[in-house]
Amino acid sequence: MRSRCLYFLNHCKKSKHIFQIHAQLLTSGLFQDLSFSGRLLKLASDKNNGFSYALSVFKFIHCPDAFCVNTVIKLFSRNSFNAKAVIFYVEMLRESWFYPNCYTFPPLISACAKLGCLSLGQMCHGHAVKFGVDSILPVQNSLICLYASCGIMVAARYMFDEMPDKDSVSWNTIICGYAKAGEMGLAHNVFDAMPEKSVVSWNIMMTEYLNFGDPGNSLKLFREMIHQGFSCNDTAAVCVVTACGRSSRLKEGRSVHGFLVKCFLCISFFIDTTLIDMYSKCGKANVAHVIFHRMHRKNTVSWNAMILGHCVHGDPVVGLHLYSKMVNTSRKIDEPAGSFDKFGDLDETNLILPDEVTFIGVLCGCSRSQKLNEGRTYFSRMINEFQVKPNFAHYWCMANLMANVGLMQEAIELLKNIPAEDNSSPEHPILEGLFRSSRFLGDVSTGEKIAKSLIEQDPMNFSHYNLLVNIYAAAGKWEEVMKTKTMMIKKGIRKPPRCYLKDLKEIVSDAQLESDVQKVLPGRVES
Repeated sequence: MRSRCLYFLNHCKKSKHIFQIHAQLLTSGLFQDLSFSGRLLKLASDKNNGFSYALSVFKFIHCPDAFCVNTVIKLFSRNSFNAKAVIFYVEMLRESWFYPNCYTFPPLISACAKLGCLSLGQMCHGHAVKFGVDSILPVQNSLICLYASCGIMVAARYMFDEMPDKDSVSWNTIICGYAKAGEMGLAHNVFDAMPEKSVVSWNIMMTEYLNFGDPGNSLKLFREMIHQGFSCNDTAAVCVVTACGRSSRLKEGRSVHGFLVKCFLCISFFIDTTLIDMYSKCGKANVAHVIFHRMHRKNTVSWNAMILGHCVHGDPVVGLHLYSKMVNTSRKIDEPAGSFDKFGDLDETNLILPDEVTFIGVLCGCSRSQKLNEGRTYFSRMINEFQVKPNFAHYWCMANLMANVGLMQEAIELLKNIPAEDNSSPEHPILEGLFRSSRFLGDVSTGEKIAKSLIEQDPMNFSHYNLLVNIYAAAGKWEEVMKTKTMMIKKGIRKPPRCYLKDLKEIVSDAQLESDVQKVLPGRVES
């Protein structure tokens, strides 16, 4: 029986078989043997949607060993329950039978890094030293990641320099840390000093230069990578095509496209979508449309890329027509028009619903083609039919549309009444790329006049100054951004204290640590 159960545990492929094995272990009395229950727990934790089931398996193990505890910590961390991973670890330390080992700390410290909590990370670092595993390579790598994530690059570099042995994870982690801190020079120096580079290392450097706003260096690194004989993968391809689009290098973009056709037997969905975005930004929306038309599979991201391509860079009329086609694609044949439910049980192939990025493109297209009534209709449908919450970009497009048709006062009133929580900065990742486009900006001088007019009417209103900052940021006028912020400081204008729901959640979360433990493990079942 024992050998039979072990065989099934080691060769289980389907979720339904896990339940059958679990039942066999219970009826045979083998469940409390940790060599069986530990394997079952690991099997359950590795399966999709197995989170709750894995926790229930753990709860019925009377004296779980370090392997079982480590499996649950990793489960929490992998599913983004990072605080609960730390809470669970602390709770397990109170049990006399748990002794952490070198496999405990990498997922635990990773959870602290994701939380950005230096104090918890330092506590775990101290425990790693206490239990004598701080010299183990995976633990050291996780500590580098922790200190880099918390912005303590001096500590991260010290950990890195003191390591007697380093692997590619060590090198890539310290490179990412410097890049996230804005120290691209130091990141590049470490990259150059790597004894053995991999495609992953090249991809990290190219991506970080792209994020740093330097697509030229991304392209330079790509050429160097290919010259040194490394193979191009999907990540590198997406990165270099994006770099061509952001720098409007059509000639180089075409060259890269040709290289990818020769390099890949079949170009992936992700590369096709990036090519659509690149050609659109280079003023060739018609070429992008050909790629889009040839795609065998499309999702919301690919539709958005093509809609934005026409609405922002090409023919807005074609872009609006594409939006209508996208919405019609998402409807089932027998589904009545207008009955959309984001959480409905639609087939995945039909579930291509517009999101906030879609409507930024649509409203921009209305602004460029001066279609006021259509723009108002789309804005209303966005909120009421598709339950998409408007942000600064949506209001900005609507204000530009109103100003373009001569309704300056309405544009002023719209911007004046933007809810504070919706007045998000153009530095938001979703909006950042759009705001780089000159066509998306509309009439920046008009927006500047509107914001200054609002400031004159109410010179102590924070939201009016914030609107002006957003407009300058959208236009790339960073000197004006700094001047406005300096003026705000001199005048003593600060954001009014508020307590939104998300703030309350953060405040309460710390006070609920103990109760969270009980929610995770609502009582251990004793024999």
